[in-house]
Amino acid sequence: MNGTPIWPIEASRYAGRVDFLFGSLLLISVLTMGLVVFLLALFATKYRHSSKAIRDGSTIKTWRFEVAWTAVTLLVFVGLAVWGADLYLRLYNPPSDALQIFVVGKQWMWKAQHPGGQAEINELHVPAGQDIRLVLASQDVIHSFYVPALRIKQDVVPGRYETMWFRADRPGRYHLFCAEYCGTDHAHMGGWVTVMNPREYADWLRQQGGQQTLAMQGQTLFRRYGCSGCHNPGGTVRAPQLEGVFGSPVPLSDGSVVIADDRYVRDSILNPKGQVAAGYAPVMPTFAGQVSEDDLAKLVAYIESIGPTKAGGGR
Repeated sequence: MNGTPIWPIEASRYAGRVDFLFGSLLLISVLTMGLVVFLLALFATKYRHSSKAIRDGSTIKTWRFEVAWTAVTLLVFVGLAVWGADLYLRLYNPPSDALQIFVVGKQWMWKAQHPGGQAEINELHVPAGQDIRLVLASQDVIHSFYVPALRIKQDVVPGRYETMWFRADRPGRYHLFCAEYCGTDHAHMGGWVTVMNPREYADWLRQQGGQQTLAMQGQTLFRRYGCSGCHNPGGTVRAPQLEGVFGSPVPLSDGSVVIADDRYVRDSILNPKGQVAAGYAPVMPTFAGQVSEDDLAKLVAYIESIGPTKAGGGR
């Protein structure tokens, strides 16, 4: 599709499926509404005050008809629900080998941080034909990351990570919006997603300069904030060792088990007493208000780099 003023182009792997589901929902809703309006008009006309229609209730009814139309409509709408749920799960469960990019929303801009350390404001460059996983965070209020051409939209809530993924198959430059009112300059909070051929994307990364990778920057912060004094072997305080923890199950003091993904690492930094690892005292201080969302992304990237697997499994 080339796109129209009311129908954006299809630039991602699932765009066509989303459009087909949307069109099917719209068609069935219109047909259902049309049937209801038709029956209302029919009965209003047939049983109007001056009509001679029979009103004694002598018409013979059959339960088979009632069961049939109820079952058919139930199956249709349950089928639509299952169809939509299946597509939702596909859209919000990223592949394990997806390229991970951290995106922070703040009044009134989007900041993207690539694994190699490249950062950009209100721009997001990605390679075509590759799965991209976005880890989204808000520094202030609720924002919403929305790219119509890719058919992706995710609310970004303060105090937690949100994730989404896409694979753009069509190189081009596509509008990025904030779809949640977030303050005075909400209308100006936007940008562009640039989808490039893999070779052009590799050239673009090289042109950004020789920054430290996100994980290397996180390692520096790990020492600066004093994390290494407890979490490294020989630390002054007995604390969990972080090598190999990312992507692994972590038993907690309350008897439950969680997977050490990016959300768990972030929450452990900001609210360490919320999920205490089994066998350790809850002595770690909170870093809430001391570490920015940008630095949190770097710390998470570092801890992920010393883990055996990514959160979704696989290297």
